[in-house]
Amino acid sequence: MKKIITVFGATGAQGGSVVKALLEDGTFNVRAVTRDTSKPAAVKLRQAGAEVVSADMDNKESLEAALSGAYGAFVVTVWDNSKKDKEFKQGKMIADLSKHLGLKHVVFSGLENVKKLTGGKLEVLHFDSKGETEEYFRAIEVPMTSVRLPYYYENLLTSKPKKSMDGLTYHLCLPMCGVPLDGMSVADLGQVVVSILKCPSKYIGKDIGLSAEKLMVEQYAAIMSKVTGKTIKDAKLSPDEYEKLDITAAKQMANMFRFYIMKPERDVSITHELNPRVKTFQQWLGENKAAYEDL
Repeated sequence: MKKIITVFGATGAQGGSVVKALLEDGTFNVRAVTRDTSKPAAVKLRQAGAEVVSADMDNKESLEAALSGAYGAFVVTVWDNSKKDKEFKQGKMIADLSKHLGLKHVVFSGLENVKKLTGGKLEVLHFDSKGETEEYFRAIEVPMTSVRLPYYYENLLTSKPKKSMDGLTYHLCLPMCGVPLDGMSVADLGQVVVSILKCPSKYIGKDIGLSAEKLMVEQYAAIMSKVTGKTIKDAKLSPDEYEKLDITAAKQMANMFRFYIMKPERDVSITHELNPRVKTFQQWLGENKAAYEDL
């Protein structure tokens, strides 16, 4: 009988990628967790072979039902309008239930506790809450592997290059100050998680920083120019200048880039080992070229 893997956020970007890869691999039975089992994405997962169940990330009883009888789980917590404490509470509840129910392997979508690592100099709320959750999983000795994603290529679907004053060139606003930026498509996370779940003895207890490749901002811009046919250049912004832009959560995002400039560990080699088909930025952009036709 196949073991069950419970996947949280099954209709989201990360969880959806993991469900898809697990179903394609076939080693495990998949229990896909979503808030609304009637929405089209959930129906498609059921049709594809997943057991689809409803759970509220803030409700202990529904989470326990989703985890009951499972061998392992993929856990992604929900970032909710800068409510760091709420995200940690969700993660803590799942960690406690994983311990209570005796799960053998949890793969958690984590990140570094930036505030702790920098002695309070930087605070990146959506990193810090996940970092604190990682620490809690470890403290209560749940068998856990943390996967730490880099900058999503998909972020560039919403943070597109900005047209310059001359109307002819576009500026890519990634304030990396001459330091390479690790990147990866979130769609490639699924196979990484499958590989980890199939080799628990090798990966339990580890924090795995992921990266498909490390590129300078100039290289991202050059690839975007080549694929889109537009002239795209590095805006050469500093994090301080980025923080002054009229964008949502500018300070938090600027701090994220300040942390990226510190070169947190992201391992290209192990990422390709876990998912040999992980896409380069150029491959990903070629598949998403249509999204840039409105530049």
